[in-house]
Amino acid sequence: MKANRYTKIAAAATVFAAVCTLAAWLGRGQTDDTAAQWYSVIPPLLAIVLAFLTRHVLPSLGIAIIAGGLLTHIPRAPLSSAAWVEGFRTSASHLTSTVTDTTYLQILAFIPPIFVMIEILIASGGFRGIIVWLLRWIKGRRSAQGATALMGILCFIDDYTNAIVVGSMMQPITDRFRISREKLAFLVDATSAPIAGLAVISTWIAYEVGLLGQIGGTLELGKSGYAMFFDALSFRFYCLLMIAFVFLHVLLDCDFGPMKTAQEKAFGEGPDDEAAAEKRTPMPAAGNSDRAFKALIPLAGLVLFHLTGLWFDGTTKLKADMQQWQALSQTATAEEMPAQPVDIETLSPASWVYWREVIGHAEHTPLVLACASSFGLTLSLIIAQLFGGLSRPVVVHCFRRGIRRAMIPFVILILAWSLKNCCDTLRTGEFLTTILADQIPAYLFPPILFLVASLTSFATGTSYGTMAILMPTAIPIAHAIDGQTYGLTTMISLGAVLDGSIFGDHCSPISDTTIMSSIASSCDLVQHVRTQLPYSLVVAAVALLGAYVPSSLGLRPVWGLGLGVLAIIATLLILRRRARHR
Repeated sequence: MKANRYTKIAAAATVFAAVCTLAAWLGRGQTDDTAAQWYSVIPPLLAIVLAFLTRHVLPSLGIAIIAGGLLTHIPRAPLSSAAWVEGFRTSASHLTSTVTDTTYLQILAFIPPIFVMIEILIASGGFRGIIVWLLRWIKGRRSAQGATALMGILCFIDDYTNAIVVGSMMQPITDRFRISREKLAFLVDATSAPIAGLAVISTWIAYEVGLLGQIGGTLELGKSGYAMFFDALSFRFYCLLMIAFVFLHVLLDCDFGPMKTAQEKAFGEGPDDEAAAEKRTPMPAAGNSDRAFKALIPLAGLVLFHLTGLWFDGTTKLKADMQQWQALSQTATAEEMPAQPVDIETLSPASWVYWREVIGHAEHTPLVLACASSFGLTLSLIIAQLFGGLSRPVVVHCFRRGIRRAMIPFVILILAWSLKNCCDTLRTGEFLTTILADQIPAYLFPPILFLVASLTSFATGTSYGTMAILMPTAIPIAHAIDGQTYGLTTMISLGAVLDGSIFGDHCSPISDTTIMSSIASSCDLVQHVRTQLPYSLVVAAVALLGAYVPSSLGLRPVWGLGLGVLAIIATLLILRRRARHR
């Protein structure tokens, strides 16, 4: 055991030293003190290496945050005690800025009510009613996994809601068929951000369209953000192929790598009885029937409240934009007038365009999400009291258990966001973009841009941040490659940035969606990352070599997507055949 531990430490130290050396070598031309420096990669790299090495995420993130604060000041004056003091103060300020950020607090406010609501739904028998109903259609491990993936796609509105609801609801069913928690976490994670990032009606659309519209205006492309989003949609190869992979590998019943080991262990041993008893939620009193509506009504209420809140928020923004534009038109000349905003009054509420525009323009999605979770909790309490007959001690226990479970993602998310603040201060993303952009041949720009976005997102743990970094820096380069026109390279590059950001975020152990997927599925975070990483890498490799490269050479995107699907099928069949011959 000691030999294995020392081997792991040596390997981790070697990887850490090699990456730092490579970063220092690539950044050797950064002589300007105002430029992002090579050591900006150390905090996220340190967090990742320590998390894999120790399997303890909290201390890994904490050490990385301290290192990031120290690196902000110490390299300029390593022998100065004042620099060290300022470094520790900066580390503390990153935590302070996180816990005082309104958006972060609104996201955090979403978590406890959701966890408590889940506990109430379990205790009232609502979840068991859904399970009984689903078990009529689920006959084995394959159909259980397929149902989990399908539910992940149906919860397309928001990746956070997807992770919490699908993970918690499907956990008893996947346990029943001895599907590992690692597999459940993968199915949840693989159908959260990839789906929300593609959906034309989601909480992601406003951010993506906002970035696209901003860069379109800067480059004077004459294209709206939505038009550019749909242009890039054909080149979202990683997200599309990940969805295909999820269903294909379930259909072909082919697991490989650490996931195969986890699946075999779950199938051979089954859930541990003592652990299951320890985690069991108090059951309702005898005589209470397990009815699915006890869970479906609160869940439907949560979704409807969420949609209604987004509708109010989005329509208010659209109407305000129109009124502002009309007022400006009374005084400004035609040359000074901005593009006319969407007139919501001219759209039919029955059309998908209407809802796309409304939800896409919502400005307070975290607040709406927090309010929706509180509404869902309230509704679950009312239903439980009217039809479940839960005693006050059981309800109190559900609150305690739900809040206790919420504390882990609470702390991890705060530390992950604080590490992101460190990366922003050190300009990690800017450094990675700068050094890699100079090495990119023109004819391979979109594929390598996908790699750059993946690396940046993996290192920083944020797809939003990566998109914000690369859109204004990389897309103008693609535009220049196209001869200052809105051509093929620019459109593929848009898809590459969006997809690479999601791929890196999907794999990163410091990503909030990765963390929430593991927590909702009751799976160890490091095990979740370790088991899903080979799957994500396979899909990313297929997307890169089978789709992005051919499309950059002129192949139509539909053919690139088709090649990718065929490559996934061939890979899975080969792996399954090898496994049978062992």
